[in-house]
Amino acid sequence: MEKKYPLPPFTLETAKEKIQLAEDAWNSMDPKRVSEAYTKDSEWRNRTEFVNGTEEIIALLTRKWQKEKNYKLKKEYWAHNENRIAVRFEYEFQTADGKWFRAYGNENWEYDENGLMQKRYASINDLEIEEKDRKFK
Repeated sequence: MEKKYPLPPFTLETAKEKIQLAEDAWNSMDPKRVSEAYTKDSEWRNRTEFVNGTEEIIALLTRKWQKEKNYKLKKEYWAHNENRIAVRFEYEFQTADGKWFRAYGNENWEYDENGLMQKRYASINDLEIEEKDRKFK
C-alpha cells in the first residue's frame, strides 16, 4: 500500500506540512496530481456535490478548472487531532467572461493510516470581486 507522508497521528508541524502539500497540489491545477493524495474510495462533499473515488474526484476537478481560470489558493491551519485536520482557505479565480471571484471556505479532512485522505468535507462561498481587489497574483 502506498504511503503519503507525513502520516497520522499528526503533530502541529506535520499537520501544517500536510496542508502545504495539499495547497501546492491544488495550485498545480492538475486533477490527477491532486487525486493521488486521496484513497481510491475517498468521500467528498464539495459545495453541493458529493463524489466518491478517484474517477469522480478527477472529473470534478477537471470541470472545476475548465471554469475557474487563473486559480490561486491559500490554505491555513485551523486545528488537528490524531488523523484529522481542519483548514480554512480562500482562493481566487476568473470566469470565462472575465469576472473575478474569491471563494472562502472550511474543509475537514480525515486520513487513513497510510496518510491518504479518506474523507474531505468542504463548505465554500463565492464573492465577486474587482480585479483591483485581488489578494493572490
